[in-house]
Amino acid sequence: MPIACKNVNQLWAYILTETLKCLGLTCAVICPGSRSTPLAVAFAQQKPDIEAISILDERSAAFFALGQAKASGKPVVLLCTSGTAGANFYPAIIEARESRVPLLILTADRPPELRDCHSGQTIDQVKLYGTYPNWQTELALPSPDMGMLGYLRQTIIHAWEKSQTPSQGPVHLNIPLRDPLAPIPDGIDFSYLESQFHPEEFFAAITNSIPFPITHYPLPIPSEWQQCDRGIIIAGVAQPNQPQEYCRAIAQLSQTLKWPVLAEGLSPVRNYADLNPYLISTYDQILRNPQLAKQLAPEMVIQVGEMPTSKELRNWITSTQPQRWVIDPSDQNLDPLHGRTIHLRMSIEDLGTRGQGDKGDKSFSSLPDYLQLWCQAETQVRAAVDQTLAIMEDLFEGKAAWLISQTLPPGTPLFIANSMPVRDVEFFWKPNNLGVRSHFNRGANGIDGTLSTALGIAHRHQSSVMLTGDLALLHDTNGFLIRNKFVGHLTILLINNNGGGIFEMLPIAKFDPPFEEFFGTPQDIDFAQLCATYGVDHELITSWSQLQQRLNPLPTQGIRVLELQTSRRLDAKWRQENLRNFAANITV
Repeated sequence: MPIACKNVNQLWAYILTETLKCLGLTCAVICPGSRSTPLAVAFAQQKPDIEAISILDERSAAFFALGQAKASGKPVVLLCTSGTAGANFYPAIIEARESRVPLLILTADRPPELRDCHSGQTIDQVKLYGTYPNWQTELALPSPDMGMLGYLRQTIIHAWEKSQTPSQGPVHLNIPLRDPLAPIPDGIDFSYLESQFHPEEFFAAITNSIPFPITHYPLPIPSEWQQCDRGIIIAGVAQPNQPQEYCRAIAQLSQTLKWPVLAEGLSPVRNYADLNPYLISTYDQILRNPQLAKQLAPEMVIQVGEMPTSKELRNWITSTQPQRWVIDPSDQNLDPLHGRTIHLRMSIEDLGTRGQGDKGDKSFSSLPDYLQLWCQAETQVRAAVDQTLAIMEDLFEGKAAWLISQTLPPGTPLFIANSMPVRDVEFFWKPNNLGVRSHFNRGANGIDGTLSTALGIAHRHQSSVMLTGDLALLHDTNGFLIRNKFVGHLTILLINNNGGGIFEMLPIAKFDPPFEEFFGTPQDIDFAQLCATYGVDHELITSWSQLQQRLNPLPTQGIRVLELQTSRRLDAKWRQENLRNFAANITV
């Protein structure tokens, strides 16, 4: 089969993209620019096997790719030209590293002779992202040599693998290219390669999978766990690819040990509630009762995934100093509390609990005393929270999280923005059996790229929802530029309290000035006009019944903003007055 290439850059780009296609790449996000031309053209020619999506803003593009990789669990390519273009990828790359999302970043670059000589659009791109990539390298200059083509193929395979092992994360390839960049002749005669290069044989060694995950054998439960009757399991922040299996494994461990499961709102455990009879969703409120917190002090803690957001929980663990285990297959340190912690580098599904548990029993009299205390506290506090919010007519932003936990269509992908939305989900998200697929950027916990990430998650998937505050949305309004490339539907539930609600919960809120100008930072934006500018549907929500009607069923196409206007100060006051009262008078 002849090589249909007019120059060495085109050949190089063909080998690179064909290798990625054979590895299983299905999506490449491409930012416009000149130096990356050979690669952009090559990806465009790989349609329909690889969907090539052009996005103008590099920061937005990077978070869109992050969302795509979150939703699929597979690497997504991110491509840009030389210069500061790649610098705009940085926030998303940090998030990808910290939240373990596979990205393959390709930055086109000038060749060595055009660096350090004030050639335009040139910066130092080698190790541009510091220590955040799982792996990074600069490719050799393109060469029409069989040995070099083999080098390129194997380097791409290695990069693909490094984006997924030992932990998923970003990989950066800096790619220098000489002119000509367009597919025009460069004077090289490729005829001699035609007798040597046989695509079927050249790409035959590439399979559609890599050796990941490594096969694990179920490990037995440590005897010290089985001998402890004052233990808890913390189901922390997690976005597993197979959430039901993940939740079932936690439930089996819980039922085997007869330990309660304190499930973070950002854990899928709360969305598969029937699997786990010892599910505790109100631990944050329970632990605000000092007497109860002391009574419930554990001897052992098993943490699955990352530590929940709750400061109450973190402070309680720090003060009680139990022996702790962290179950997670990554090679990262997942204990920000620096306690007596043992990391078990495995997945919860690999623990040998299958068949050991029973269906659970919530008739309190038959449970161990310690588990009884937790289950009784959960029943009473859960009822207090639900009864309070059910009759509430005021547009308190915390009720939005409570309401959508019971309203969304089954399996809905939900992106939860940082700051107050993630905390309201932890406080108020009611356990359900809807299988909602929650996503979030809790690696670095920033508000960068909120809209773009949500669009990436929703693209070509089930109709999706984003829960966000006004500042997080305004920080990424360039994400609306993706609307013409976006396939599917995203409903944006916008909590507009005209500023940073999270800061109202902090001590600095008592000091104004400078609080309102430098922390509250109201932007006074008319979101109806903003949406009209981008051609995005907008609706002002004035009642909870109206919101319920708009969330189920969801539309199938387009982007829609449902705006809920609330008061920052009143909402903060409500939380401060009520969160500590839900468990104040309970008896166990």
